[in-house]
Amino acid sequence: MPASDNNTNLANNKNSRQTNPTPQQTAETIRTIANRIREESTRMKETIRVIRESGAIEELTEAIKEASLAARDTAKEIHEAARDLKERGVIKDTAAAVEETTMAAKETAEVVRNTARETADAAPNTADTLRKAAGRLKSQNEQGSS
Repeated sequence: MPASDNNTNLANNKNSRQTNPTPQQTAETIRTIANRIREESTRMKETIRVIRESGAIEELTEAIKEASLAARDTAKEIHEAARDLKERGVIKDTAAAVEETTMAAKETAEVVRNTARETADAAPNTADTLRKAAGRLKSQNEQGSS
């Protein structure tokens, strides 16, 4: 049955669904569905045959195999490298160095903070004095260049 006939039948079936279908309409709907199933089944078998004959399935399978082997080999190498680093103490030494660096940075920050505070306490007028001196020098330079 051509696709246009199927569409007409489906349209008729939609209209008939609004009312109670007759046994003949139900039988026709079932026949239409059965024909569509046969047509799609044949199309699916043909598609599978073409895919199998083209070698696409084998290529895909081989590509998946290669990717799996590469992932396995990479995981093994990472595992071996991590175990080697652990056995040599590199990870532990690195963690200790990071901790020492953090402590030294904290101590340095505290020293800088204290130095800044002590400097501000010892010379509260230094910034004003420097600003005034810079202003005087600037005005003398401007007068001398005129």
